[in-house]
Amino acid sequence: MLKPIVAALLLASAPAAFAQAAPIEQAAQQPAFTLDPLPYATDALAPVIDKETMELHHGRHHRAYVDNLNKAVSADPALKGLSLEQLMARVSTLPKAIRDNGGGHWNHRFFWGLMAPEGQRGQPSARLVAAIERQWGSMDAFKAAFQQAGTSQFGSGWAWLILKADGTLAVVSTPNQDNPLMDLAPMKGRPILANDVWEHAYYLNYRNRRGEYLGKWWDVVNWGRVNEIYDEAIALKR
Repeated sequence: MLKPIVAALLLASAPAAFAQAAPIEQAAQQPAFTLDPLPYATDALAPVIDKETMELHHGRHHRAYVDNLNKAVSADPALKGLSLEQLMARVSTLPKAIRDNGGGHWNHRFFWGLMAPEGQRGQPSARLVAAIERQWGSMDAFKAAFQQAGTSQFGSGWAWLILKADGTLAVVSTPNQDNPLMDLAPMKGRPILANDVWEHAYYLNYRNRRGEYLGKWWDVVNWGRVNEIYDEAIALKR
């Protein structure tokens, strides 16, 4: 008589046990990297960047980088727990899928915060302007150098303003989804500002007019955030 009673008690307690175990199992299955929502509405940068471009760029292209990066990282237990920055610092030793998709995730996550809706953009700080003027003579000359880096990048890639190890600024470009944090970058440095010159970033509005896109992009730059990034980069060098 005891056996049926014991069996009934075990069956009755089983769902609770499974319910307690489920969160642990679900937590173990959480992806290493996630796609954060945009910090503004998809139409907030119009007319410089239209709503459809933002939806496709963030919701399709960036999501694909995140999904593919998670697949690549999960294939190698040695990479578990490493941050994006740690992956970038040793990317020359890792599979190409991590270079492409890890770079794509880092670059886009950085890029979205560099833009803001009207009324939230601010101006370059006196400290940043002084550093730019020391390097290029004027803000206009810097912008021209930055735009040239973007227009002259053959094929897809990025234009960057970086802080080098010696504390000076430089403008560089990188192909595909490479960035100046990667150990294989020809010129390494801490990114301060970046613009995406892949065609999916501008083609719906500007077609093949990359230079026009680069010129208008200044109207949506979030200088308040750029100032913060520059200050943080300078502080790290002290």
